[in-house]
Amino acid sequence: MTPHRLLSALLLVAAPAFAADDDAAAICTEAEERYAEMFGQPSSAVGEAEVVLMYKYNFCPAELTVQAGTTVRWVNVDKRTSHSVLLKDGSEPESDRLFPEEFVEMTFLTPGQQNYLCGPHWETQNMIGMITVEP
Repeated sequence: MTPHRLLSALLLVAAPAFAADDDAAAICTEAEERYAEMFGQPSSAVGEAEVVLMYKYNFCPAELTVQAGTTVRWVNVDKRTSHSVLLKDGSEPESDRLFPEEFVEMTFLTPGQQNYLCGPHWETQNMIGMITVEP
């Protein structure tokens, strides 16, 4: 295969990943706009917690790195859909369903990676996220 054909083949394979990244970025931008509309300030103004927004079957951001002892607040900014937060290791029970404008908080004390998902939407919508806790 010529270098030009190899590059073309690689671009065709990588293009869907870039498109998905662009779609997720656009959804997360919309989510932040919804948060500001709902609460009158950006999510970064929440000083006591790191904020993850739940919107259009996505966690925004999908991956977050925090220091041990940090509280993470998941906020549903969807219009009609409820979501939950379930830690995959089972160390906490699944949260109640969060309806629009509701939130749940968890404090992470143990370093390592903690995968989590939305109970009702992880299988059908791939609504999965990860928190990395640093010492």
